[in-house]
Amino acid sequence: MRKLKNSELNRLSVDAFKNAKKTPIIIILDNIRSLNNIGSVFRTSDAFLVEKIYLCGITATPPHKDIHKTALGSTDTVNWEYAENTIDLVKKLKDDHVKICSIEQAENATMLNDFVIEPKTKYALVFGNEVKGVAQNVVNASDVVIEIPQYGTKHSLNISVSCGVVVWDVFSKLSVNMK
Repeated sequence: MRKLKNSELNRLSVDAFKNAKKTPIIIILDNIRSLNNIGSVFRTSDAFLVEKIYLCGITATPPHKDIHKTALGSTDTVNWEYAENTIDLVKKLKDDHVKICSIEQAENATMLNDFVIEPKTKYALVFGNEVKGVAQNVVNASDVVIEIPQYGTKHSLNISVSCGVVVWDVFSKLSVNMK
């Protein structure tokens, strides 16, 4: 088996990406400290044609060299916007009939493997601060809280890893329902 060269991967151009049909997923970053995590979320969002990223509170915005280091140009492809207040954004998106899903460990959370996609629904996935997680008022305002099952001793994943796991899972479930 031969590894493919970058030139063989049939990647979209920036213009083709911007014109491509997007996955009905919005990502909300709630006060993320690490610029490398922010860049990684952009890269994951590019990989799965995420509709938009909202950068909230203290979350840094492009252009920044430390975001660029991990984003590898995806800040130029993925649509993004800064929102000062996460809860105000959540309320606005709910008014637009977007289903708000906080990714958090909480009472009565739905395990990711049990999370069922609703047809013709747009999802906003909220990822929280590396130490404090998703703000409690945002958790309270969410339509559902999704937890990634974990079985080791740490019971926490880096936000960029959490984003990759959840976006892949939701993307896969959406793809099955869109066929």
